This record gives sequence, structure tokens and C-alpha cells, in this order.
Amino acid sequence: MFDGMTEAEVIRKAQMGDAGCYEALYMRHKRRVFSLCLRMTGNYAQAEDFTQEAFLQLYRKIASFRGESAFTTWLHRLSVNIILMHWRKKGLAEVSLEETLEPPSEDGPRKDIGKRDDTLHGSVDRLNLDRAISSLPPGYRIIFVLHDVEGYEHNEIAEMLGCSIGNSKSQLHKARMKLRSMLPRPSDVKPHSIQEPEMAVAA
Repeated sequence: MFDGMTEAEVIRKAQMGDAGCYEALYMRHKRRVFSLCLRMTGNYAQAEDFTQEAFLQLYRKIASFRGESAFTTWLHRLSVNIILMHWRKKGLAEVSLEETLEPPSEDGPRKDIGKRDDTLHGSVDRLNLDRAISSLPPGYRIIFVLHDVEGYEHNEIAEMLGCSIGNSKSQLHKARMKLRSMLPRPSDVKPHSIQEPEMAVAA
């Protein structure tokens, strides 16, 4: 796709106005940006619109990319900001990303809120999980998608959203608890009973 060039070389040429290199970046990254937008909005048409807006912004702002973070991280931050701006303009109820990290109860179990939640990843079918993610409040959804779906670390999310690492962890924990309350537990799913064939009794 890059005709033997590294991505860094393609970015530099795109920054100098090379339309072919900009198109190559679009072709390389459009699917992942669309996937991110779709998971955050739960709406196919909106995700398409936000993806197009993200690449229009990329075209306008690519000269400002300095390579201080990975290009994908920078592009995703740009995409996330577009969605956040849309939510704010629409006045959607958002969970603040600046909530303080709640101290764990001294007599309760320790909450390791930075680790993968295996209850959500392996016990639930994908369709139900996607529906549940779409119904999360925007503030919870954005952290869950970035961390548990896209695989970003909390320090990267904090940089992307302008919040603290502790707040990112807190939001992720609350998102997981919300999802677990909405999804059926494995013990609630009853397997189909299989009847044994009756044996013929010899006369």
C-alpha cells in the first residue's frame, strides 16, 4: 500500500501535500477508525459520518503531527474528540471523565480495576455484549471501548482524553460493573436438555 515506504515516510510526504500519500493513510486506517466510531456511537450512519469527518480533520491537521505519540493514537484521539464534541453539542448526558477515583472499601475485596475482566470476555456472546456497550452512558462507553476493545493502556487513554490515569481506571471499572449488571450470567443460561432415546425392551 505504501509502495515500499515506511509509514513515517508516507506521513512526511502527506504533510508536504502529497495527495497519494494522504490517500494511502486513509486506506490503511479507515477501517479501524470506522470500527472505533461505530462502537462508540452504536449507529452505522453516524459512524460513517464521523469517520469522514475524522479524515477531513486529518487532512487539515496532519501538518501538526509531530510523532510524539504513535500515529494511530494521534488519529484515534482526533476521532474521539470529534465524537465528544458532537455529544456536547447535542447535550447528551455524559459521565464526567474527571470523577475522582473512589477509594476501595477496607473490609471489601480488593478491586484491581486495571486488569482484563474475564467475566465480560468469554462468558457472553458478542451480539449481546455489543448491544450492552451501545447502551452504556457515553463517558463509560468511551473508556471501555478504548481500553477493552481497542487495547489502549490507561496512560494512552489519559493522554487522549485529557484526564488522569486514575480517572480512566475508575471509569473502566464502573463501565464493567454496569455491563455485568446488564448481561446474563453464565449460570443463568440453561443448556438445552438432551433426551436419551428409549431403549427397546426385548420380550
